[in-house]
Amino acid sequence: MLTSRSVNSDGANVGVDPAPARLTVGIVSAGRVGSALGVALERAGHVVFGVAAISDASVHRAQTRLPDSQILPVEQIAQRSELLLLAVPDAELAGLVRGLASANVVRPGTIVVHTAGANGVGVLAPLTEQGALGLAIHPAMTFTGHDEDIDRLANACFGITAADEVGYAIGQALVIEMGGEPVKVSEEQRTLYHAALAHGANHLVTVIVDAVSALRAAMAGPGLLGQPVVDDQPNGLPERLLAPLVSAALDNALRRGGAALTGPVARGDVDAVAAHLTALQSLDERLAAAYRAMSLRTAELAKTNPALLDLLAKEGH
Repeated sequence: MLTSRSVNSDGANVGVDPAPARLTVGIVSAGRVGSALGVALERAGHVVFGVAAISDASVHRAQTRLPDSQILPVEQIAQRSELLLLAVPDAELAGLVRGLASANVVRPGTIVVHTAGANGVGVLAPLTEQGALGLAIHPAMTFTGHDEDIDRLANACFGITAADEVGYAIGQALVIEMGGEPVKVSEEQRTLYHAALAHGANHLVTVIVDAVSALRAAMAGPGLLGQPVVDDQPNGLPERLLAPLVSAALDNALRRGGAALTGPVARGDVDAVAAHLTALQSLDERLAAAYRAMSLRTAELAKTNPALLDLLAKEGH
């Protein structure tokens, strides 16, 4: 938990008080991220007194995950918070901050934390100019709204951006309390940081969904005796077929980098890749275009057969 530093009558530091400083926490709003972080902060000993929740789903999450918290208007939450957590979508953050500043409801000294990945602390300027301490603390994790989100926080990194070392120290302490690993991200690199995470995580989902779609088409029709019917429901045979392969590929990529590249593109097999493009084109032109684009980037990373690079570059025009 956050600790306080004691001083003697002369104002000199005499050490860190081991007693935890419990913060009164308000959350806007009780979405997937806000409610999960609220649980983590409560487990660390802080008190989540109130949350803002409008949609039925948010109200349900607030009532089930944070049953001791009140559902209150945003202005009341801001007025009473020592730690104000703004867990709203990136596109809504700036407007929310401006509204809070105009209403003058955030007390000086309040720790204001937002969870938007693409923004640093600059977006909080209207509030920091009124005396708040602004922090950007982004959990580098995807949230589903289910209980596993809270457990996954213990293994997640959090990108922290602050205006000074005091802010970084507070952000680091909060993240450690929630069980995460704090990582410093400078204000000017925040967009690049977010782009990298989106490219790795969001596009991975797109690649998997496309691959599953192609597998469903490839495996349609009667199967072996006792083989489940291939349909369009998730977590079926195509997903089970793909899971060990992609799990191993992800693990290898994270541990070995570019050396983990395998397959026909990395080998420079022009005929195999050309056949793939033809098969995918007959199924879905957009899927074929995505395969071509990713194959070109893979071939560049692998520094593979120049003939394959030529094929992919020509096909892309």
